[in-house]
Amino acid sequence: MAKVIMYTRVPCPYCVSAKRLFSAKGIQIEEIDLTNDWDQLDAIKEKTGWQTVPIILIDGKLIGGYDDLKALDQAGRLDILLK
Repeated sequence: MAKVIMYTRVPCPYCVSAKRLFSAKGIQIEEIDLTNDWDQLDAIKEKTGWQTVPIILIDGKLIGGYDDLKALDQAGRLDILLK
C-alpha cells in the first residue's frame, strides 16, 4: 500500500474533498495540519514548488492538489499509484 501524506490547513474545502476521496477508497492518509505553522507551510511550499493546500504526496511524489487528485482518479491512474 502506498504512503499518502497530505498537508492541509483549516478552513480548506479542497482538503476536505481530498480526504473524502481517500476515505471512499479505504486509504488511510497521514495528514499534517499546517493551519498555525506558517514556517513549516512556507518550507513545504518551497520544497515541493506547490503553493496551495492541500499538498498531496504519494510515496514521496508530489501529486498536486485536489483537482490533480480528482483528475488522476477520473483517468483511472490513482488506484495504480495507491497500490
